[in-house]
Amino acid sequence: MNLSFDKTLAKGYTSASQIVRVLSENWVAQEGYCPNCGTQPLSTFANNAPVADFYCGNCSEQFELKSKKAKLSLIINDGAYASMIERISGEDNPNFFFLTYSKGFCVNNFLIIPKHFFTADIIIKRPPLPPTARRAGWVGCNIDLRHVPASGKVFLVHNQSPVAPKEVVQKFQQTTFLRRQNLHARGWTLDVMRCVDKLPEQFTLGQVYEFANLLQAKHPDNQHIHAKIRQQLQILRDKGLIEFLGRGKYRKLG
Repeated sequence: MNLSFDKTLAKGYTSASQIVRVLSENWVAQEGYCPNCGTQPLSTFANNAPVADFYCGNCSEQFELKSKKAKLSLIINDGAYASMIERISGEDNPNFFFLTYSKGFCVNNFLIIPKHFFTADIIIKRPPLPPTARRAGWVGCNIDLRHVPASGKVFLVHNQSPVAPKEVVQKFQQTTFLRRQNLHARGWTLDVMRCVDKLPEQFTLGQVYEFANLLQAKHPDNQHIHAKIRQQLQILRDKGLIEFLGRGKYRKLG
């Protein structure tokens, strides 16, 4: 995988944002591949497509690209809040590619957040623009990656090192079961995944129970929090994300 942008494509552009858009989109079109099935290259939607930037001609997965210079930020600026909420609630919502690049236009990190990890929890509403602004009252949003479980951050390139495509596809597909859950069930699974992320590699059921008050606050209608936690740990075990060691002990996998 060639990690360098083709800087010759910047000729004729004067806007820095236009240059980055052209170079990064060309790089993904040339070097990227589908994390769901491994197909390369990806196909490009027509300019200004309302839903996404790329799609896979084999499995029809759709992808939107967001690029940024320097380090990968945990807070990603996005567009209109209402539009974003509508998109992630739809059946054709895209997966999100996040790409960071160096001053010399070389890819540092390239990862995907699968669409089934996008919930309203990770979309943060920004304050409306003031009356003096050109778009007074417009409400934007940020994507807060701190609320995405570790298994929802699938790197294709990590710290300028490409990850084996087979490993990428395996990690991507490992969580696609979330798409078959309704929003309520998915919310529970994601909440427990986030709790497990905060624990050491080997942990106990008792340690997960320590998040019971937090989970109760998020799911006030559920009066059987401990039973729900055990149910979700069984789901994560069955999907190969954690291993049950016996006697209330678990180990993270992957």
